[in-house]
Amino acid sequence: MDDELGRVAGAMVGELATVRPDGRPHLVPMVFALVGRDVVTAIDWKPKGKRRLQRLVNIENDPRVSFLVHHYEDHWERLWWVRVDGTATIHHSNDRWEQAIAALVEKYAQYRDRPPEGDVIWIATEVISSWESRR
Repeated sequence: MDDELGRVAGAMVGELATVRPDGRPHLVPMVFALVGRDVVTAIDWKPKGKRRLQRLVNIENDPRVSFLVHHYEDHWERLWWVRVDGTATIHHSNDRWEQAIAALVEKYAQYRDRPPEGDVIWIATEVISSWESRR
């Protein structure tokens, strides 16, 4: 478990999977950080297609999510992935929001001069699954 969380912590980007209100899957890449065993991300200042993001609508409708990080290279014996399944909550201007923003600012230099100001998605980890080609 510690090895899996170490791989998650070391990754710079992952994919968040949510479920749309009509039941279709929705997948987006995201930057993130760990707070303990939980995955956090924030809606930042990078251009977005619309104001109310689909991932937020999806989480409000169904908080069950999956988050995936992986490693690929041409040497297939080095492939691996780690998936975190959990329940997501949305935060703004509370203790969890502040903890998440601090973790993101610490991890990403791009946020040091301009931290995210939008909602935070906090994924409470329930199950961690993984695979590596060396097993």
